[in-house]
Amino acid sequence: QVHLVESGGGLVRAGGSLRLSCEAPPSIYTRNIMGWYRQAPGKQREFVADITTGGRTNYAESVKGRFTISRDNAKSKASLQMNSLKPEDTAVYICNLYEGGRDIWGQGTQVTVSS
Repeated sequence: QVHLVESGGGLVRAGGSLRLSCEAPPSIYTRNIMGWYRQAPGKQREFVADITTGGRTNYAESVKGRFTISRDNAKSKASLQMNSLKPEDTAVYICNLYEGGRDIWGQGTQVTVSS
């Protein structure tokens, strides 16, 4: 069974920065999509950003210009650089891996932005 390892969450003040990382184990697949979702208490999970093996990216409008997603294909690692954080960014951030026709989810890492 595939497990994703997430790290980088924490508590920061508004305007600060955090960098999240997500690592997947070695895979037989050469192409996939890695991304980040987030879920705040009482709200539905929402898309944040994703990136293909080829480097094509997508961002939610709410984070565009502030967050940057990148990846290291050799290590099956995806990173999310979060700048200019706002209190409304507070949520559990969950890594997603889509490969072999299935979605795999991490357990999430808490990001809290104080005002």
